[in-house]
Amino acid sequence: MITVLLVDDHPVVRSGYRRLLEQAGGIRILAEADDAEQAYTRYCDLAPDLTLTDLSMPGAGGLELIRRLRARDAHARVLVVSMHDSQALVRRALDAGALGFVSKSAAPEGLVAAVRAVAGGQRHLGPGLAPDAPQGEAAREAQALALLTEREFAVFRLLAQGHSVAECADILKLSTKTLSNYQTLVKDKLGVATTAAMAHLAIRHGIVSGAGH
Repeated sequence: MITVLLVDDHPVVRSGYRRLLEQAGGIRILAEADDAEQAYTRYCDLAPDLTLTDLSMPGAGGLELIRRLRARDAHARVLVVSMHDSQALVRRALDAGALGFVSKSAAPEGLVAAVRAVAGGQRHLGPGLAPDAPQGEAAREAQALALLTEREFAVFRLLAQGHSVAECADILKLSTKTLSNYQTLVKDKLGVATTAAMAHLAIRHGIVSGAGH
């Protein structure tokens, strides 16, 4: 029996995953969580075989959750299911320690197959999600994104979603001065002068949607 922790900030989505996976047989949902903090606590308490998580959530988000789970347990098996499935995000999630990545638009049987593969310790990417090499200006931007540290990427993503410096500092538990320093570093690394330009870059690479979350 594969035990699973479901992490998504939409109750309807979690309900759909629960129904799909438990009906597939051999899979049991141990618990659910709607943000990274709650998910981390429940992982520590329950030690599920697999954590299935979204990336876009209130607070620190899925990438930070993956990093924390892997720091606590080097054998933690994490499957990402996200509507944002750009090459940059797939690569970032895998680098953080996820074993699998599936788009939310994938067929139901694809999600079940991904859960079974990742729970068995196998890397699994949904159709079309292999992080291929981009070309031209997109390649330059992708290379710059790849140079961001995990913390810088978290700051970049929150700012691109429209959060203020103060809100980002609160979410990431940093001082506003430290957050402002990160903002400057991120702009320098990405070669952008404004937060608006940062947001446009994030949208172009599928890191955030045009409507924010």
